[in-house]
Amino acid sequence: MWRIKLVSDLIDQDSDSAYSHEKADAQVKDLVDWESPPTLADLTKDHEEAQSAHNTHTSEVDNWLRVLNGDQTINTKKGRSKLVPKLARKQAEWRYAALSEPFLSTDDLFNTSPATYEDKQSAIQNGLMLNYQINCRIDKVSFIDEYIRTAVDEGTVTVRVGWEFAEEERKVYEPIMEDRLIPGPDGQPQMDPQTGQPAMQSVKVGENEVMKTVVVKNQPVLDICHYDNLTIDPTADGDMDKVRFMVYSFETSLSELKKDGRYKNIDEINFESASVLAEPDHKITSDDSAFTFKDKARKKVVAREYWGYWDIDNSGEVTSIVVTWVGDTIIRMEKNPYPDNKLPFVSVQYLPRRKNMYGEPDAALIEDNQKIVGAVTRGIIDVIGRSANGQQGIRKDALDVTNARKFERGEDYKFNVNVDPKQAFHMETYPEIPRSALEVLNMQNNDAEALTGVKAFTNGISGQALGTTATGIRSALDATSKRELGILRRLSNGLTEIGRKIISMNAEFLEDEEIIRVTNDQFVAIDRNDLGGKYDIKLNISTAEADEQKASELSFMLQTMGNTLPPEMSYMLLADIAKLRKMPDLARRIEEYQPQPDPMAQQEQQLRMALLQAQVANEQAKGQENAVDVQLKTAKTQTEQAKARDLNSGSDNKDLEFVEKESGVFSARDQQMAERKHEQAMESKEFDRLANLDSKAFDALGRSN
Repeated sequence: MWRIKLVSDLIDQDSDSAYSHEKADAQVKDLVDWESPPTLADLTKDHEEAQSAHNTHTSEVDNWLRVLNGDQTINTKKGRSKLVPKLARKQAEWRYAALSEPFLSTDDLFNTSPATYEDKQSAIQNGLMLNYQINCRIDKVSFIDEYIRTAVDEGTVTVRVGWEFAEEERKVYEPIMEDRLIPGPDGQPQMDPQTGQPAMQSVKVGENEVMKTVVVKNQPVLDICHYDNLTIDPTADGDMDKVRFMVYSFETSLSELKKDGRYKNIDEINFESASVLAEPDHKITSDDSAFTFKDKARKKVVAREYWGYWDIDNSGEVTSIVVTWVGDTIIRMEKNPYPDNKLPFVSVQYLPRRKNMYGEPDAALIEDNQKIVGAVTRGIIDVIGRSANGQQGIRKDALDVTNARKFERGEDYKFNVNVDPKQAFHMETYPEIPRSALEVLNMQNNDAEALTGVKAFTNGISGQALGTTATGIRSALDATSKRELGILRRLSNGLTEIGRKIISMNAEFLEDEEIIRVTNDQFVAIDRNDLGGKYDIKLNISTAEADEQKASELSFMLQTMGNTLPPEMSYMLLADIAKLRKMPDLARRIEEYQPQPDPMAQQEQQLRMALLQAQVANEQAKGQENAVDVQLKTAKTQTEQAKARDLNSGSDNKDLEFVEKESGVFSARDQQMAERKHEQAMESKEFDRLANLDSKAFDALGRSN
């Protein structure tokens, strides 16, 4: 009868499940108008089929956390030690600060660099916006600490990147402005010189109280997922880009769902029967898992969010979608609202495993070492604990009754003559710990430190584990830094992916302008249209050892070249050293420092400058004087040359006259001149005679007429 009843119950459950799925499928039609939307049965099937790989991972993480917390069942007899030393926790505590400090020691965590020249301004603004959001809008210290501790403890950290938007009605006081004439000096209205009309100005005459919708939150939100509440596609082969779906379960309530504004069909959720405790595959993250709210508005229920790719239009190509359901009620179904169209999860592995989505923590490496250390330690404690340390035994015949009482009261006493007091009294002490036990402990601690690369100073700071020489110590520290830097690279790569997702969301969800505070006295307005572009995101991270090495090298450079370097370059080196020493205020003061000159030295420098200027002017005057002298000497040279030519010409003339006199040229020339004058005189007389003849003939002709 019991078996028949069980089968009937299963049949009833199947029928209820089928009815629930039919109800959910009917709800889908009210949410989307897709040609082929996924059904609730399809989504839960993906979730259930991935549970095998998911349960394997959660069991591994549970075991690693038990090792970390020292939760080990010790089967021993009553009265024996059950101590479990926390070797893994000791290693982790040294690892936390070493990994978180490089991210927390700088205010500018993100450093964006453009891919092209045109994207330079966009890259600068994206860097300002990212650093502002991670420093002011997100609790940076809390997030980085949880990010690092989750990776170190569990081996894998998965961050869900989302966007939070909230508005509310607030009472706002708006000023009431009134235009009034501007009075002039004479009491008459002042005239506008451009328009010729009386000048007007707006004056606040009061305030008007109005209710206005104000945006109170418009920012990214980062949520580190619990490993037990996130199911990942087991076919991804260790590549996050190949993940086809992820199912994330979270706790919510009726008031939270209504306040969010993205969910529908909320009234169809059966809050009376729904309970967080009724979901065995969901891990309750609250401190008290048994506490539940009784009222409907605050009662916690489990909602599952399916992020994946689905063929919604029967085209053979998949589209990124998100579906949320509570119980058998689908309350959200839409396309991926994020602009990159990728799953909003970033997964980082602490110690990666090949072709696996999940990494390993240090506890996976030193689990056996911790068990051996625990066994040896419990043995040592049992040896010490079973001894009657401090108890004193007295030989029976050493004291009589009276002296025994004096001995117990701490008074002087007398012992029997025939008894040696060295043999009569015996003090119980702790037994000597075998040297082999201490050597095993030391060997296991050193082996654990070698496996993790963390020097937990088990043997003290002066221990021999780092070597006996400076070279050996430096080599060990360099090897440790390299292993630590490898982990930092994976962690920083995860933060880089988070930054890329936030940048894409900023370009889509931010208001047209976001005013952010960059410095104490400067505000930068960021235009949403400038938040796009091609750019690379880098993280300014470094280890304490690397910073110390850089600072030492810069200090040595400054020491050796300080006398020959200009003061400006010395200030640059000092500022870099201060930054590496984690003193940003000092670095900024050094960068902004402007040395004030000594008045006497400044006056002396001015006088020297005036003296140099006077000397230059004097030399210039001498140069001009020399130029004038050159011109004068040139003119004198030309004059002398002309005189020389004139003298030469006179000498030539005299020589010519002498030659002509001697040769009779002058006499022939005088004779020719005399003959020429005679001929001219004769010609003149002949001309006069002819003229007189013509005049007489003309007169005779006139008289005849």
